[in-house]
Amino acid sequence: MLTTEENLRPSSLKEVAAKMLTAARTAPKARGIDNLILAVATGDTIRIISDKMKELAYGKDNLKFFIRDADNILNAEAVVLIATKIKANGLNCGLCGYPTCAEKNQIPNAPCAFNSNDLGIAIGSAVSIAADNRADNRVMFSIGIAVRELKLLGEEAGIIFGIPLSASGKSPFFDRNQL
Repeated sequence: MLTTEENLRPSSLKEVAAKMLTAARTAPKARGIDNLILAVATGDTIRIISDKMKELAYGKDNLKFFIRDADNILNAEAVVLIATKIKANGLNCGLCGYPTCAEKNQIPNAPCAFNSNDLGIAIGSAVSIAADNRADNRVMFSIGIAVRELKLLGEEAGIIFGIPLSASGKSPFFDRNQL
């Protein structure tokens, strides 16, 4: 039997995505509090996200690049989704702009600085796995906006980023058309 790379590519990229989720989950977190929500979108779910991104682009003036990003993710075998809840971490540090966590909690959509930092570290850990496996990828907040609008990760997911994965002769996520 002969199996070509093209036939192995989808399962290979899904394995990379699974490893990326593990790397994100095990990344260091402030006070050891894990507020991450992690998932992988494939198949029809990628199309649904892409359609929402296009809808959002047409609804707001400064989001026209969402159309480009929406077309880009259609070249992905998988899209890793990494989100954080917005809960306060209880440090009363004031980095969020409120003197105490109790005051921050009165504004439920104000993110905790530590959760945002933990999210960034988790994303860095995840994309390092993609790089180690030579999978084309790009961190995109535009995907996260669409996923949040669709509520694919539930009500608690506050800040979301998407990382599409591809394996081709040239990355579809870089050297893109300027808008």
